Amino acid sequence: MHFTETVYRNPYWPTWPLLQITQGCTHNACKFCTMYRDVPFKMQPMEWIEEDLKELRVMDPDARTLQLLSANPLAPTYDRLAPILEKINEALPHMEMIYASTRVTDIRNKSVEELRKLRDMGLKEISLGVESGDDWTLERINKGYHAEDILEQCHKLEEAGIRYWMTFLNGVAGKEHSQEHAIRSAEIFSQCSPMVVGTGGLTLLPGTPLLEEAEQGTFTPLSEQEMLTELRTFVEHLTCDCAFITHHTISGTNLTGPSFLQRKEKILAALDHEIRHGDLDRMAAIRRTKRTL
Repeated sequence: MHFTETVYRNPYWPTWPLLQITQGCTHNACKFCTMYRDVPFKMQPMEWIEEDLKELRVMDPDARTLQLLSANPLAPTYDRLAPILEKINEALPHMEMIYASTRVTDIRNKSVEELRKLRDMGLKEISLGVESGDDWTLERINKGYHAEDILEQCHKLEEAGIRYWMTFLNGVAGKEHSQEHAIRSAEIFSQCSPMVVGTGGLTLLPGTPLLEEAEQGTFTPLSEQEMLTELRTFVEHLTCDCAFITHHTISGTNLTGPSFLQRKEKILAALDHEIRHGDLDRMAAIRRTKRTL
């Protein structure tokens, strides 16, 4: 198999089989991320893809799911993606669902009809690294789009029948805009119909512009307690029914599960408990051990 650095996969999706069709990230400029900083974006050579599919056909001929890699494999146009999905279905005839993590901007270059065709070829579920629905925050972290783009592209996915995940990056607005980031993100997410909303807490990783700005005093990170408070604000204002997943370093509390609206009050109560009684030192220690998103 042809896997090039850096490889990211959704840990909540089956870890096998995987098929890399692109390298690097088309944007590669988010201030909190260095995952693909030294990896120029390009398509994986078609001969590599064909060779990998031949291997997969031998190793897992009855595969029913497949995760596409790497950073944003849906960036190519429909005309470049469709032949790859066709080859996947030829090599793996029992394929039922293809999944990919990608950017909001990768949906722009595809019409609803093209998205429907990709869905019919198996692309039934994707994950969008949204991070925020607040324009000030999106510009501050250089995401490369605005809240109206999130709504427009998510509604296209809904019309095409493609299920999608949305992520909220807790703490990425710093103290300067924390409340607005949480509330506006929840408002934008709630105007969409994600199957999953996932949250993670910001870690200032070496080499990221946000860490440099924090060291220079132009970005003020949230404390662990402030992160929890911001997460609570986001949850309080979120009104879309979905599964809810969090990577927050909460001590001894599992907030992840289905049917968010049915569990919302329990999640809020758990967050209230963590804000008042959580082991904040332990949470900070766990965060310091993180080396990647």
